[in-house]
Amino acid sequence: MNDNLTDVITIGLDLNDANFQYSMEELNNLVTANNMQSVETVTQKLDHPDPATYFGKGKVEFLEQLVKTTETDVIVANDELSPSQIRNLEKLTNAKIIDRTGLILEIFANRARSREAKLQVQLAKLNYQLPRLRTSASQRLDQQSAGGGLANRGAGETQIELNRRTIQHQINHVRHELKEIDKSYDTQSKKRKQNDLKTIALVGYTNAGKSTIMNQLVKRFGENEDKEVTVKNMLFATLDTSVRKIELPNHKRFLATDTVGFVSQLPHQLIQAFKSTLAEAANADLLIQVVDYSDPNQELMMQTTEATLKEIGVPDIPMIKVFNKADKSGENYPVREGNNIIISALDPSSINRLVDIISENLFKDYIKKAYLVPFSNGQVVSDLNENETVYQTDYTDQGTVLRVELPETSAGKYKKYEVNE
Repeated sequence: MNDNLTDVITIGLDLNDANFQYSMEELNNLVTANNMQSVETVTQKLDHPDPATYFGKGKVEFLEQLVKTTETDVIVANDELSPSQIRNLEKLTNAKIIDRTGLILEIFANRARSREAKLQVQLAKLNYQLPRLRTSASQRLDQQSAGGGLANRGAGETQIELNRRTIQHQINHVRHELKEIDKSYDTQSKKRKQNDLKTIALVGYTNAGKSTIMNQLVKRFGENEDKEVTVKNMLFATLDTSVRKIELPNHKRFLATDTVGFVSQLPHQLIQAFKSTLAEAANADLLIQVVDYSDPNQELMMQTTEATLKEIGVPDIPMIKVFNKADKSGENYPVREGNNIIISALDPSSINRLVDIISENLFKDYIKKAYLVPFSNGQVVSDLNENETVYQTDYTDQGTVLRVELPETSAGKYKKYEVNE
């Protein structure tokens, strides 16, 4: 065993769910992602969780003995537990209990890098902790100073009420800060719409290869190939939404967004907290759902992705399904089937075929126009070069002739300069 990892016991209830075994495998992957290692896994088949202790009485007694024999003082549960279930299990087993939601929140807290991601995770943690407040000094929440005169309240006010007020004050403060960031996002989004700059959003299960695809696009077509995003073979390697500008050889341009990955039973608190980040997906012109083609649970992963998109309010946006990691599955690639494609993200021909599908879907409303712009209207030439796809420029006595491919909605802005060829 790795001495740098925390030993834990993983536990789960099989409630006659066909996907139970997969969810336990995923729990162990989440444990690994949080610098832990499972030394034992304990499961039990029940029709419903015990409302007081999650497991039945006999299994709880078995857990108590297992904690002693393995000298492990952390138990990680595969479901979100109620505050009373956590308290009772901790009392009976003499171990710290972390439920699935708490585990994912820990991972997110450790991985957050940008100010926005840190605030979003903090908001999710505070909302998760609020109903789990305890008066026990050994298990009191790590808190910032209450401030605001709370220390001067009357003696009749209990410590848990003070804690609740403190947490609620922090929640309000974080929400305010996130609103300010949202305003900045709204401004950026409006500017993109004004420039008719198309956007794609990479969505899908965590560790499916979204960031690898993003990096291949940036390397080959990005304005700055140094702006690669973090790639690691682990769940939730990065939480920050990354936006990169892509310019294809035919001069068509679009923005590519790499969003946070999904996982089954993604905590509701996190989905709510990350709504502003995931709004990049809601505002995209095209979704690229990346699926790990080598994983036997790919159908479940796609269901989870689509359910999460629905929960965060992503409308009915056109979607391409990209079945990645075909090199690990022994399948041929790249293979296109309609708007879906089987690829290996590290294969250049796969990226070429993917870009073809993106272009066909993203720019299908583009039309070709020719414009004659007098030399005195240099700003118009600059606007066309900056915001549209100019594929040929000539100079005549009357002015600059530009042959342009652009959205039909944009063509009206330049109608007075249009010439027939």
